[in-house]
Amino acid sequence: MIHTIKHTLTTAAQTLNDSDSPRIDAEVLLRHVLHCSRTHLIAYAEQALTDTQYQDFQQLLQQRQAGVPIAYLVGEREFWSLPLRVTEATLIPRADTELIVELALQRLPTTGTATVFDLGTGSGAIALAIAHECPHCHVIASDRSPEALAVAQHNAQQLQLTQVQFRQGDWFQAFHDEQAHLIVSNPPYIAPDDPHLQQGDVRYEPHTALVAETEGLDDLRQIIQHAPAHLQPQGWLLVEHGYQQATAVQTLFTAAHFQQVETYQDLNGQDRVTVGQRP
Repeated sequence: MIHTIKHTLTTAAQTLNDSDSPRIDAEVLLRHVLHCSRTHLIAYAEQALTDTQYQDFQQLLQQRQAGVPIAYLVGEREFWSLPLRVTEATLIPRADTELIVELALQRLPTTGTATVFDLGTGSGAIALAIAHECPHCHVIASDRSPEALAVAQHNAQQLQLTQVQFRQGDWFQAFHDEQAHLIVSNPPYIAPDDPHLQQGDVRYEPHTALVAETEGLDDLRQIIQHAPAHLQPQGWLLVEHGYQQATAVQTLFTAAHFQQVETYQDLNGQDRVTVGQRP
């Protein structure tokens, strides 16, 4: 049987009827197999796949049916318009997290040098986005996972962002007594009993990068409590958190003597990032 691009995509989309975007999923997977653009899929809809291409696509399709995230299947996710390699050692960058980049850029000087710490960098998404927009900034990104750091370093090399330094360590362990102008972090903030852990892509993402004890606040508490010692006077801390955690996180900021504490909402209108300034 001849399997054309058009027929293959139509059949695959029907197979992925449990997905929120079955056609898009099918196109992304087929583009990955064919190493082509979406324009190619449209322009050459009657092109026949080779047997190898068809079998490779079917294998990916089966994994997607089982719930494996698209980003892990193709090994890449775009963040801040930057192509990033992702693996099962890292979280999948999400559009809502771009908010923390936007807020960080608003608080960095437009000239001169500034130092930024990114705690728990994962794929390097936040650190690399800031470095891309602020070439005069010195960005130091840390993660306790050597596997995640290897992915982040690969992404930095691919994007030629040489001003980013990577260190292994748990939160501030990698920074000793150093201080930054700005600290950003997207730490684990999901409670261990949260039902969302059994749904969607998070089922396949690293548990240690998602879950924190005490209603998801343990890592946030540790970062906020120790951040003042690693911030220069008037420096800023920005953390991502769960949509129901804003009040608790603001309380932690206030207890750590931060000023100008404010929570910002993501693309869906949910509380997502809280910021505060060291006196």
